[in-house]
Amino acid sequence: QVQLVESGGRLVQAGGSLRLSCAASGRDFSSYTMGWFRQAPGKEREFVARIGWHSSNTYYADSVKGRFTISRDNAKNTVYLQMNILKPEDTAIYYCATPRSPYWLGTNYPEDFGSWGQGTQVTVSS
Repeated sequence: QVQLVESGGRLVQAGGSLRLSCAASGRDFSSYTMGWFRQAPGKEREFVARIGWHSSNTYYADSVKGRFTISRDNAKNTVYLQMNILKPEDTAIYYCATPRSPYWLGTNYPEDFGSWGQGTQVTVSS
């Protein structure tokens, strides 16, 4: 079992920046692909970004590409999401997660991820 705890969310003005953190414990952090997802009020959870064991292996949703950067520090068992040029549409609860199965095929579907953290609220004001 891996436990994930998100932090860093807060109220921020449009155009501003935030860095979210996801701290992992329970298993070898470096063995896991990690993903960030978000869920806005009244909407389904959606993929934001993911990063593989090798930090060069990253993938982003089109809606955040060029604005968000995912990174990891395996020595600290932590994944980060640097969010720049924030928009009101980015308002959501942000979650981190890891693939549910060792046979994960590189999908971005929320249902293929698990060990969800409690989430951290990001609110972007206009």
